[in-house]
Amino acid sequence: MTTPTISPYVKDGIELDQIIVQGIRMTGYHGVYEPEKQTGQLFLADVVAHVSTRGAASKDDLARTVNYSDIADAAADVLGGDPSDLLETVAEHIARAILEMDGVHCVDVVVHKPQAPLHVEFRDVMVKIRRDLKSGGLWADKRIGSSAGLPGDPFAPRVQSDDPADNPPLQPVVAYIALGGNIGDVDRTFREALWELHKIPGILVQRVSSLFRTRPVGGPEQDDFLNAVIEIQTSLAPRELLAACQGVEVLHGRERLEANGPRTLDVDILAYGFSTIAADDLVIPHPRAAERAFVLQPWATVAPDYSIPGAGRVADVAAAVGAEGVELLEANWPRQQAAPAPDAAEAPGAQE
Repeated sequence: MTTPTISPYVKDGIELDQIIVQGIRMTGYHGVYEPEKQTGQLFLADVVAHVSTRGAASKDDLARTVNYSDIADAAADVLGGDPSDLLETVAEHIARAILEMDGVHCVDVVVHKPQAPLHVEFRDVMVKIRRDLKSGGLWADKRIGSSAGLPGDPFAPRVQSDDPADNPPLQPVVAYIALGGNIGDVDRTFREALWELHKIPGILVQRVSSLFRTRPVGGPEQDDFLNAVIEIQTSLAPRELLAACQGVEVLHGRERLEANGPRTLDVDILAYGFSTIAADDLVIPHPRAAERAFVLQPWATVAPDYSIPGAGRVADVAAAVGAEGVELLEANWPRQQAAPAPDAAEAPGAQE
């Protein structure tokens, strides 16, 4: 049984290394026909993770690379897990699982079905896919922006910058992000945005506010907005988090055509720990968060005791600003996950 040749993956002009695990074997229950789902059959997977191994090699340190045992386990979990009709779906789920591993920039997956129910003699059936951080639905790189560190390794950890917006925290911090939109199926867009943020390495969606409907303030005549606030834990630098948020906006067709105009999705950083940052492209806390009822009302349902730097407790500020034009739409939102995923048990959920 042979595996198709895997071409190198080039990032920022540099060819990445490959960690390859071949012939991962499991009995699975994937297939269109009902007997396949009942009796099961043999499936195999070959996985190529494109990584930089320079840091690990120079220090002989497993923590600086991707453990091939983890790759094998992740692929096996999918092969032997919940049944899918298509090999394409199985391959996609394996690719997603591998892309979530820190240090993986691209992954090639080949899924074999040597016992497929064909009517002719054959050796193998294979589906081969390649997914990187963008095509896999992860729109923010694991290390967004420039990097510096070990000589010759452009993907090594960075040195501290003079700009605090570029420095990741020493320990993960809690941050708050506002969601808004009034074009299309906004509820679905919000749910998908939760997944996309949650799957970016360095971001963990922890809690989600209630969902609110808001009358537009200023701008042209337009539909009402939906608004929510999410609490995340992040190890990203503030500007990296900004890039991640903007990437998710782009993924959903966000266009900035006019001030206060309709939009598919806003993803705004409200607060980042207790930091204060004033840069041309990023101000934290959000300069108008403490003035906007459509931000404060959902924020108060997820973190009423959080103290906005320079403004006070969210609950107190929300009470002072009031709730004019803001209506509670769904208290326990979201009740369902945003999209099917192999790790559904770890989906970001509603507030507790």
